Amino acid sequence: MNLASIYQVSTLNALMLGYTRKAIPVADLLRHGDTGLGTFENVDGEMIVVDGRCFRATDDGSVVEMNPEVGVPFASVAFLDGDVREFDLQKVAGVDALRNLLDLKIEEGFGLNSMHVVRIDGAFDVVRARSERGFSSQHVELKEILKDRQKDFAFENARGSLICLYHPDFMQGINAAGWHFHFISEDRTRGGHVFDVSIAEAHVRLKKLSQIRIQLPTEAAFDTYSLTKASQGDIKKVEQGK
Repeated sequence: MNLASIYQVSTLNALMLGYTRKAIPVADLLRHGDTGLGTFENVDGEMIVVDGRCFRATDDGSVVEMNPEVGVPFASVAFLDGDVREFDLQKVAGVDALRNLLDLKIEEGFGLNSMHVVRIDGAFDVVRARSERGFSSQHVELKEILKDRQKDFAFENARGSLICLYHPDFMQGINAAGWHFHFISEDRTRGGHVFDVSIAEAHVRLKKLSQIRIQLPTEAAFDTYSLTKASQGDIKKVEQGK
């Protein structure tokens, strides 16, 4: 196994168009990485993979560890070890500032056209996040599912981890181009998909990834989706939590 690779289940375009069925179980996903992001069958909450364990953030911001047999329609994981860069952060005010700082760090390593997995552990002044409750459907777009089933919440003065993935612009639709952040508290009780964050102090581990393996769903229903019709504008709105 190449440890500088990312393993992905399905594509973001498929999720956006409403393919939310089980492609693989959590147990299979964890064989391919110890750090990552995703969601669960029927978009039932936000996934955080950390330390080789898989957690679900529910629509009230609480977190539970998931059964190995739970279905995964979309996720990305990698092993955060080996050739890892480390550095510290102080006083990062807002998610745009964090994106800019991480962009500079990967540019230093000539990595803007590569993928990256990042873990940021520390103290957070505020984390603004969201999650959603599940909805069983076929061909109902993600934006419609989230419209009525997504809830926002905030964590203040929290210690925990941001799990971050970066995909270059040319991969938009396969995954979300740019940075994608999920949070989980140090005690593993709170978390969600992050759309704003302010960091008091933190330690960062960053790994550049040069290969991607995509596991597409194998059931016939997957082939009924016209994946090029996913709206890139909708992807951006969903990613920003709006």
